[in-house]
Amino acid sequence: MKKTLLATAVIGALSASAAAQAATVYDEDGTKVDLYGRIALGIAGGGPEYNGAGLKIDNDPEFVDVYSRLGFRLSQEITRDLTAFGRLEWRFRADESNTRNGNNFDAFSETRQAYLGVTSNQYGTFQAGNFDSFYNQFVSLPFDVYIDRGFRFAGHPKQSRGDSIGYYTPDLEGFTAFLQAKHYSERGLIDQDYINADGEFVGRSTSDDGSEFATQGGVRYAQGPVTIGLGFVDDVVEGDGGNDEMMYGLVGSYDFTDNFSARLGYEGRENGDEDVNLAVGRGGYDSVGIGGTFTTGPWAFNVDYYNIERDDAETSRSWATGAYYNVSSNFDVFLEVANEDAPTVNRGDFFSDVGDLTDDVYWLTGARYFF
Repeated sequence: MKKTLLATAVIGALSASAAAQAATVYDEDGTKVDLYGRIALGIAGGGPEYNGAGLKIDNDPEFVDVYSRLGFRLSQEITRDLTAFGRLEWRFRADESNTRNGNNFDAFSETRQAYLGVTSNQYGTFQAGNFDSFYNQFVSLPFDVYIDRGFRFAGHPKQSRGDSIGYYTPDLEGFTAFLQAKHYSERGLIDQDYINADGEFVGRSTSDDGSEFATQGGVRYAQGPVTIGLGFVDDVVEGDGGNDEMMYGLVGSYDFTDNFSARLGYEGRENGDEDVNLAVGRGGYDSVGIGGTFTTGPWAFNVDYYNIERDDAETSRSWATGAYYNVSSNFDVFLEVANEDAPTVNRGDFFSDVGDLTDDVYWLTGARYFF
């Protein structure tokens, strides 16, 4: 199918590559264990010249790890239609030792995913734990084709990654509906007074807000060359970048040929509370993206462009492009270039005008080995 060929060719997407290279280490009596991972190294340069506070930062070229990881996929057949499954994945640093500057670092620096669930061809899939946002999996995924920067819609961490439960239906003649909830808890937190060096009371941290649930849901249609996803996210302020407003997205892609796929999408939310909007990235916005992927032989190319209208800042435009070459079925090399073109942001009484946060174009080149 065209969709399968393109998904495999867009080697920036981990899921397709990892699934293809996973090694089965145990398969007996309906129980299966797959091991997968990648070692990825590169050189990155450019990007932001200033941080959110307007302070100059060093963006010179550097030897970097490019999201290396190691994981297990587990499954056990309960009945002919019901399968229990689990997944455990770590991210590790491949560019340096786990001992640096006299400090010890864990060999696996991040538990990227850890969840379990059950799936049925008749009733659908339920899972719980730490997993990628369903909004990303079913709505914004056609644009999520870059290894590092260049993807400007909400991605896999959006109101997800931990303390989450989710359900999606089986394929119903091309339609799949999904619903997910993430729980933010204040269990164990205590009220705390802050005293300055002179012994004066300067503030209090409280846990009066209680628990918070961030929900997301929607529907995707995928049939033949057409994919369309429509979804929402209750973007609570507890999440990274949230502002307590509802976020909506509509993204579609079309496979014109076996070698060319185009995509078009919209994502937006309203302005939230004025105090919340003071934080960079938490205001209201309307984003429109357009892009495409072209493959030929061992080569794949991505090009994307976004127009982002912000309620509390200037309109900005960003673009990204990437080239990928499969040296073998397990090894590839790549080059990505992205310009986020962040707007001029006025920080009011807190910071001065910090100007364009990304004057320099970001670039990344390197190689990855999948296993």
